[in-house]
Amino acid sequence: MDLVLPCLDEAEALPWVLERVPPGWRALVVDNGSTDGSDRIAREFGATVVREKRRGFGAACHAGLTAATADIVCFCDCDASLHPAELVPFVREIRAGEADLVLGRRRPKARGAWPAHARAGNLALARLLRRRTGLRLHDLGPLRAARRTDLLALGLTDRRSGYPLQMVVRAADAGWKVTEHDVPYLPRSGASKVTGTWRGTFQAVRDMSRVLREVPERTGVAS
Repeated sequence: MDLVLPCLDEAEALPWVLERVPPGWRALVVDNGSTDGSDRIAREFGATVVREKRRGFGAACHAGLTAATADIVCFCDCDASLHPAELVPFVREIRAGEADLVLGRRRPKARGAWPAHARAGNLALARLLRRRTGLRLHDLGPLRAARRTDLLALGLTDRRSGYPLQMVVRAADAGWKVTEHDVPYLPRSGASKVTGTWRGTFQAVRDMSRVLREVPERTGVAS
């Protein structure tokens, strides 16, 4: 299994995350221009480091996807807010043919784990997604799993905050079975680059709103 971990200055959180990667899985830490030694720490903990010079969450995620070689690829944030082992049942579901894309619905386990403005933005996007695709999802979080070849076939183009949403929109357009399961959400280490401020949240919502305006296209049929 390949686990893609987009990373921008996460030196503090990396040890916690990498120590919890399931045995036998390969951690692909995609360094998106860190200046705090994140790449060095990742190597010290046995991860494979992929460099992506183009800034953007989507750019980092897609660089990890293209570097992956495993049949099933998982994604997780690198900020210690999500436990990588929560992905194990996601993978079982994919292998059993019960789903084509499995997402984690974040459930905060401590005060401040999910700021009000970030939660409000996520809820608004989930409602827009339901209107656009019919999928009754509650979260567009980063914890997810799918088959690598199917993801590549979706032809994802967003390289900013809209990448996670575009993956779900195009999967729905292609007729994939998308499922969602609760996962514990912990207070992240450090400030979020996307939802740590109202401005960051606004920019993310803007990026994702653009994705929702895409014309439906039947591509990337899951195996």
